[in-house]
Amino acid sequence: MYDIVIVGSGPAGLTAAIYALRADKSVLVLEKETFGGQITLSPHVENCPGFPHISGSELGEKLLDQAMGLGAEIDMGEVSAIRRRGETCIIETREGNEYAARAVILATGSRHRPLGVAREEEFIGHGISYCAVCDGAFYAGREIAVIGGGNSALQEAVMLADICQKVTVIQNLGVLTGEKRLADKLYAKDNVSFIYNSVVTALEGERELSSIVIENTETGEKTRLPFDGVFVCIGQIPENEPFREHVALNDYGYFEAGEDCTTKDPAIFVAGDCRSKRIRQITTATADGAVAAIAACRYLDK
Repeated sequence: MYDIVIVGSGPAGLTAAIYALRADKSVLVLEKETFGGQITLSPHVENCPGFPHISGSELGEKLLDQAMGLGAEIDMGEVSAIRRRGETCIIETREGNEYAARAVILATGSRHRPLGVAREEEFIGHGISYCAVCDGAFYAGREIAVIGGGNSALQEAVMLADICQKVTVIQNLGVLTGEKRLADKLYAKDNVSFIYNSVVTALEGERELSSIVIENTETGEKTRLPFDGVFVCIGQIPENEPFREHVALNDYGYFEAGEDCTTKDPAIFVAGDCRSKRIRQITTATADGAVAAIAACRYLDK
């Protein structure tokens, strides 16, 4: 029996673990993919207080080391359900394991949003990627496209522009929505171009992606463009469906919880990008982790 089981090991989950451990609670952190969460895929993090420049993987490692140093237990597993046994929460995983806890913090984060066009899954690893850190080196000296215009897309484009022959940023809006500082970096590069008000409607190629078809959202005109690779950076999708019974979801699948990180179940709390909120940044995720942990500790101490 643990005092708190935390589902997810991103900045929110690991911050929650740190705060709970400092309050002398026993903590288990469950992670289904990568310890450190999605931030580990970011090559350059420059908006984390105390770190003018750090890679996402290094930041995730520091958070994990700090939590483990305080005594957090860590295990791999994809949580499939939570059920109640009186005052106890039973956490079930798809691997067949069960864990008992007095309280649960859901810091499940989100996953990359796909384009949603035919053959996308077929081309993953064969021209389609969602991570420049993971796959950028495969496209050194080649021509690629980055789909999206937010911070993640611009960060990927900045990194890829340093190694690729040409980078084309394709945005569905008329402007880039990421930070001006990142946009200015791209505007200053001779090998970066921009296409606005356009969406990808088709992916073409035999075994490897060779071209895409884009459609102008204003005119309806379609254009075929050859690329060696396409990096998709169009947002995130929460994976909260297994917990719908305990926490209400909004129309987009995010946990419907306020800044206090509490839910309709007094023993279950939420934190980070999985929660309905306007701003999703490292700082807001870690803030949620602290708030959720303190709320969980108060619940346990009643």
